[in-house]
Amino acid sequence: MIQNYSQLIERISKSSGMAAEEIDRRVEAKRAKLSGLISKEGAAQIVASELGINFEKEKMKISELLPGMKRVNIIGKVIKLFPVRNFSKNGREGKVVSMIIADETANIRTALWDTNHIQLIESKKIKEGDVVEISNASIRNTELHLTNFSGIKPSLERIEDVKTEKMYFDRKISDFVSGENIRTRAVIVQMFEPRFFEICPECNKKAIKDAEGSRCEAHGKIMPIKRALLTLVLDDGNSNTRAVMFSEGIEKIGIKEIENTEEFLKKKEELMGDELYFAGNVRQNKVFNTNELIIEDLQQLDVEHLIEQLETKTKG
Repeated sequence: MIQNYSQLIERISKSSGMAAEEIDRRVEAKRAKLSGLISKEGAAQIVASELGINFEKEKMKISELLPGMKRVNIIGKVIKLFPVRNFSKNGREGKVVSMIIADETANIRTALWDTNHIQLIESKKIKEGDVVEISNASIRNTELHLTNFSGIKPSLERIEDVKTEKMYFDRKISDFVSGENIRTRAVIVQMFEPRFFEICPECNKKAIKDAEGSRCEAHGKIMPIKRALLTLVLDDGNSNTRAVMFSEGIEKIGIKEIENTEEFLKKKEELMGDELYFAGNVRQNKVFNTNELIIEDLQQLDVEHLIEQLETKTKG
C-alpha cells in the first residue's frame, strides 16, 4: 500500500496539471472542514474526485492502493493461500478464503467472499504461485476485498520478482487507524513492569489453569509456553500512544532476560528517551477505548539518511 502521501499528491498533480503545493493545500482545507476525522490520503482522494480524476479504470500497482478505494483493478501473484473458512453471521452461512497477492511494488491480504471465486480455489484453478487479474475490488482498512460484483481470473502475465515482506504504512500517531499495519517514528517516554502469561504450544492461545495443570480448549492437556508482555508509551512530539511488545519484540529491543529484574531496570533506564522506528498493527484497546500499537519490529534511526532527506526537501 502507499507508504508516502507525496506519491498520491504527485499522481493527482500529474493527472490534473495542478501544482502539488495547491493540491496539498486543498487536502488540508478538506481535512479542516471535516474536523480532522479523515486521513490525509482519504482527503486527497476526495480532492482527486472533485478535480474529475478517476483511477477506477486503471490497473494499479499494489503500492498505489489506499484505504477506501473502490473498483480497484490489479494484477498480482498469489504468494500465500489460506484454507477456505466457513462462517455464520446474522443467521447466514457462508465461506471466505484469504490470500496474499504481490507484485514488484508491495503485497496485500485479499479476501474472497463470492462462492464462484472460492470455487476457483477449491478446484485449484487458482493456486499459490499463479498470477491473477482482479477487477472491481475494494479496500477495507488495509485489505483487498472481492464481492460478487468483483472479478478474478488467471492471467498470462509473468511477475518474477515480488515483494514478500510485510508492508507498513508510514503514520503519525494521530493518524493511526485500527486494523492498519503502520510504521511510526517515536520516542519511548514510559515503560512498565513486564507481565507474564502461558500459551498453548500448538495454537498460541492462552492456556487455562485447572486442578490438573494447564489445558487448551482446542488441544486438551498441554505443557504451556511462558510468554512475556511489555507495555510502553510512545510519543512523536504531537501525540502519544500505548504500545505492546511480546517476547520476540522484547528481545529485539535488547532485553534478553526479561525475568531478570535488575537487567530490566538497567535496560529501561538506557531506553527511556530513545527515538526509534516502530512497526506493527494498530488495534483498539476495548478497556481504554483507544488505539494501541502491537509492535512487531523496530529499527534504529539512520541519521545520515534523515539528513539527506532534509537536504533534498530543502533543495526542492
